[in-house]
Amino acid sequence: MNRGFDGGYFDVSDLYDRIRAEVEGIQIVDTHEHLLTEGARLERKVDFFYWFYHYASSDVISAGFPESKRVWIWDTDVPLDERWVAFAPYWEHARTTAYGRALLLAARDLFGVEDINASTYSILSDKLASSNRSGWYEYVLKERAGIDVSILQSLEEYDPIAFDQVDRRFFAPVVYMDDFIMPCDQVALDKLSAQAGLMIHCLEDLLAVVDQRLEQAMKARVVGVKVSLAYQRTLQFDRAPRSAAETAFNLLFQTFVRRGVQQPPASLRELKPLHDYLMHHVVRQATHLGLPMQIHTGLQEGSGNVLANSNPLHLVNLFLDYPEQRFDLFHAGYPWQSEMATLGKNFANVFVDMCWLHVISPWVARQTLHEWIEIVPGNKIFGFGGDYIFVEGAYAHAQMARADIVQVLAEKVEAHYLTEDEAIRLAHKILRENAKTFFGL
Repeated sequence: MNRGFDGGYFDVSDLYDRIRAEVEGIQIVDTHEHLLTEGARLERKVDFFYWFYHYASSDVISAGFPESKRVWIWDTDVPLDERWVAFAPYWEHARTTAYGRALLLAARDLFGVEDINASTYSILSDKLASSNRSGWYEYVLKERAGIDVSILQSLEEYDPIAFDQVDRRFFAPVVYMDDFIMPCDQVALDKLSAQAGLMIHCLEDLLAVVDQRLEQAMKARVVGVKVSLAYQRTLQFDRAPRSAAETAFNLLFQTFVRRGVQQPPASLRELKPLHDYLMHHVVRQATHLGLPMQIHTGLQEGSGNVLANSNPLHLVNLFLDYPEQRFDLFHAGYPWQSEMATLGKNFANVFVDMCWLHVISPWVARQTLHEWIEIVPGNKIFGFGGDYIFVEGAYAHAQMARADIVQVLAEKVEAHYLTEDEAIRLAHKILRENAKTFFGL
């Protein structure tokens, strides 16, 4: 018998089993996915390399696989064997990363394939193709992964009709606003004009298009706003005066109206006041509509980027300026997990999210959760977001997340930091209750 943090005693002999059983029974609210609708997936030809549209492909490229062949391996008209021969040497290096382990876990659990190698890739490919049928999402997401609902940033995010195509049995959508906040050329303005059915001749017109998009999304019952601008620029959104935003818009609009005349594009530095102003406008409007905001911070998917752009500390002025808005900060801010913890601790409107993190590194995820439990109030931690484009990845990630959370909570009880009851209550919060409350589900 061990003595607990509260002075009581507990039996550690089957502590892990008790916590595991509790965690495995939680129907997860998944804070972030990019999954296609099942109907859209059914229209695609799915084979082994469907799993390498996302994440693991980055590690294969990092291992030396030519990026020029990234699209080639997805070409289902090229014989599978030919693609495997070119790909296999690099998979051998990438299989040990957490991205690789997630695929191995999915292959084993969902298809009974114990490894991904020269003897099994064709078998796995055939089984993946056979899985592309109606009902697969129900089986994987509900029956196997135990996910109640996922917050969805649809891959069809630019189509206003896409919200009506979302299957509400599985998903609650958010509206993606990057194109509305960061137009950079005349093509971008053309696109926004066509989508809105409104001509954009001045900053006021552009703001009207932004407002229209948010109002359409609200009517379509979205549960939040998503911003991923750290892929393209710094997350430092300064207070830009209206006059500076109008000057920047005019630089952009000049290239828009002078058709047929070659114009040098405005630089991102010149356009930053406009983009900053638009971001602040979106935050204000989202707050007015009661829509919380999800913001990408930390590691960017893919190969090569300016990581410093995504430091969550860049966002502090937004937290100060908009105390009534609620911000869901993604990916634990990795590699700035501790900075993220300080934000969650110091700002009542900042919530910290482990989406993506368990497949970046289970070890980092466990260390992060250990730290966050001690720093951030328990109602402000989101423990899981799959962040995949294919359902098998979401399943594997959910399994990895549950295992990490079980281990951390059991260790916290063993260390006498939490009682077992506290650990179980916290598990329900971080995997379900916090997100349900945050998104109004």
